[in-house]
Amino acid sequence: MIFPPTLQPGDKIAICALARKITLAEIQPAIQILTSWGLEVVIGKSLAGDFHQFAGNDELRISDLQTMLDNPELKAIISARGGYGTTRLLDQIDFTLFEQHPKWIVGFSDITALLCHLFGKGYASIHGIMPSLFGRAGSEAAIESLHRVLFGEPISYQAPGHTFNRLGEASGRLIGGNISLLNTIIGTPSDVDYAGKILFVEEIDEYLYNLDRMLVQLKRCGKLANLAGLIVGHMTDMRDNPIPFAKTAYEIIREHTANYTYPICFDFPTGHETHNLALICGKQAHLKVNENGSFLEYLPEEL
Repeated sequence: MIFPPTLQPGDKIAICALARKITLAEIQPAIQILTSWGLEVVIGKSLAGDFHQFAGNDELRISDLQTMLDNPELKAIISARGGYGTTRLLDQIDFTLFEQHPKWIVGFSDITALLCHLFGKGYASIHGIMPSLFGRAGSEAAIESLHRVLFGEPISYQAPGHTFNRLGEASGRLIGGNISLLNTIIGTPSDVDYAGKILFVEEIDEYLYNLDRMLVQLKRCGKLANLAGLIVGHMTDMRDNPIPFAKTAYEIIREHTANYTYPICFDFPTGHETHNLALICGKQAHLKVNENGSFLEYLPEEL
């Protein structure tokens, strides 16, 4: 696994919009915070894009991302927000120059597809808070975690205990993200092998029956059978039908993982809420779930 260089004061980073449109005013708090870290922030053309719900048409967003990937001066690229549209771009992107000068790619939600695509190519990335959420109440810990990860500072995480937790310990590379996107990329060049990995998942604004259907799909594909461990994050603003599904999101996940033996941590702070701690996709990590809660720490890479 290849890890881009950690950031230093004076480095250049870029913000672009891979999916839904956003205004420059919405990311001003992020620009101010990133600048306060000593970074020079480059603004992508897609931030001025407006094509229906997208941040410009596909051609604009592809060109913007490609330009940033090709620029050896940039040390990180942060997606301004999620939404929908990243999967429309991936097969048109050339990673040749990126591979010569790797840089951190940061995002979550719809950006899950790109993070998994990079994992398949052997490059680490960051599942973390995006500029659209900077400055919101409760985002301080998420922003600080992103700062520590980008600058290569030591960090570990702890989550309170949960009645659904399955106790145990496991080590493996972190991979995951939004459940809808993990389903969307199955069978595509962006799909990844989950065996021996610590999978983390989160979701927002989905009907409970559809969450169940996606878990069935992951299970039938064998994605859940050979995990080292599972981290279940935020299930935000989940919806139900007039005839209730009769299970919560966490109950659905517990049901579909009941026959496995790996440790499971529920209610970990990752996903579509401001307390969204930065996770390094592709990094070796150790997950410990016991009576006192859940603990996640990064491990040294094997030489």
